[in-house]
Amino acid sequence: MLNTLFTPNPDAEQATSIRPRKGVIIGAGQVGMACAYSLIIQDCFDELVLQDVATERVVGEVMDLAHGIPFISPTNIQAGTVADVGRNADVVIITAGAAQQPGESRLSLVERNVEIFQQILPSVVDYCPGAVLLVVSNPVDIMTTVTLRLSGFPSARVIGSGTVLDTARFRSVLAYRLGVDPRSVHAYIIGEHGDSEVPVWSTAHVGGAKLLQTDWQALSAEAQAELTTLFEQVKNAAYEIIQRKGFTAYAIGLAVTHIVKAILRGQERILTVSSLVQNFYDIQDICLSLPSVVSEQGVIKTVNLRLSSREVQALQQSAQTLKAVFAKLKI
Repeated sequence: MLNTLFTPNPDAEQATSIRPRKGVIIGAGQVGMACAYSLIIQDCFDELVLQDVATERVVGEVMDLAHGIPFISPTNIQAGTVADVGRNADVVIITAGAAQQPGESRLSLVERNVEIFQQILPSVVDYCPGAVLLVVSNPVDIMTTVTLRLSGFPSARVIGSGTVLDTARFRSVLAYRLGVDPRSVHAYIIGEHGDSEVPVWSTAHVGGAKLLQTDWQALSAEAQAELTTLFEQVKNAAYEIIQRKGFTAYAIGLAVTHIVKAILRGQERILTVSSLVQNFYDIQDICLSLPSVVSEQGVIKTVNLRLSSREVQALQQSAQTLKAVFAKLKI
């Protein structure tokens, strides 16, 4: 009956086939759903598949999102797996994993999450062989390295969300202290997304002016203490949020959307994503975060940051921390 609502135009030419932008989110928990919501309201995908072991709940989540589609640009949202409805996705976002508990470090999650990834990745490799894999699950640098090893994908197409959120927090904290818009602050957090992450004070600048006019060692004890306090706010932000509300979700959802846009639109945007590092200040064969150019091929190049000796030492220590954890895994 509904077909009688329309009369076809016999002069209309058959539409050319345009491949839709397709994404899959594996893991529909708090983080996965924050990513899904942010992605659809910013019109990132034409098709979005949500996959989760809690099949009934994920169907409910899809229904809830779908009922809001009349208010935004249309996205075809489905519940399913990469094997049935997620084949040939452009981007596969992995948020699945054990939840981080209050007081628990990201690195302590690793063994539980490796087992989950060993179950997830074979289907992703089989049914989405051309996808960019975007890992969000913690500890994200280790899980990005695990994904690279298990998938066999080119390193350019295996990306972790890394310190994109930490960098945003860093810029936000500095902007609040300086009384400016965070978008006018340019400063990076590099290394591990976690306790050994490194603030790059030496290259930080605001409106073209360097934040520090001298080396760290030449700063007064009072100035060093102030900057250390600001950085501690950044490093401990997730722990504080988890202690207060049990999880973090909104900001990482926005960060993931930022990365996905760079991929789908070929923006060649510089983001501190986690990817395989090869011979950067003698660091190699581990995934960690550095300012990298992200486009449709994934990470296409990395910025050759000129770090201070203090920052080099901290970054090398961060890499060693990650390598020590990865070395204990049976991959």
